[in-house]
Amino acid sequence: MAAAATFLLRHRQSLLRSPKLARSSHSLPDPPKKIGSPLAHQLQQSKWLARFPHSISRKCKDFEFSSPSAISSNRTSSPPRFGFVSWYLGMVKTRPVATKTVTAALIYTAADLSSQTIVSIVGGSGEGYDLAKTLRMAGYGMLIVGPSLHFWFNFVSRVFPKRDLLSTFAKMALGQTVYGPTVTALFFSVNAGLQGESGSEIVARLKRDMAPTLLRGVMYWPICDFITFKFVPVHLQPLVTNSFSYLWTIYLTYRAGLEKVDEVGV
Repeated sequence: MAAAATFLLRHRQSLLRSPKLARSSHSLPDPPKKIGSPLAHQLQQSKWLARFPHSISRKCKDFEFSSPSAISSNRTSSPPRFGFVSWYLGMVKTRPVATKTVTAALIYTAADLSSQTIVSIVGGSGEGYDLAKTLRMAGYGMLIVGPSLHFWFNFVSRVFPKRDLLSTFAKMALGQTVYGPTVTALFFSVNAGLQGESGSEIVARLKRDMAPTLLRGVMYWPICDFITFKFVPVHLQPLVTNSFSYLWTIYLTYRAGLEKVDEVGV
């Protein structure tokens, strides 16, 4: 109590200048003069402080807690609110197409390098990396997969805005019948064309590779699409799908790296 009285005496003028405190207390009596022993003076201060309303004491505490030293201490002790995740989520909202495009390119690059590593280890060839092939995969992710996923998920969310089971299964069906076959055909066609294959060779490759690829896709993508459509917000769905695409792209790049159809006699 004596410490509170001492604090109130020191900051009496600033408290009187506070409009809110002036309205709540109307007027403050003069503090008692120091008479007698120190113990008697402390008792007088305690009695004088007890005459104030409870709101004045609360104002004193607020004034003490909101001092510059307390504010600087709170700022120093608070953890940083920004990091890579916060930055990335902000970029997804402010520049969605560019962010998803670069993300798809990086994932397809990593998937192709992983695929070449696996083939080199299993085959025991010991050959170096085909950087031209890696650039083709990165370009496919950047120019086709990234932008198409952005617009596809926005379109599907407008057609089926809910996240119930019926809407989720409808989105999955659209993905398996429309989007999946389209981007798979584009993948094989673009990759073969960049390797210098002719139109007839591209058609023959599609006849050989499309059916087994789509069959394996039906075994892999439904569970991935269910998680994406059911639990992930629309603006993050391309990121989640690209993450699932890492393993799938390893298989795709393996299929795309097979010899041309006329060279294997099919």
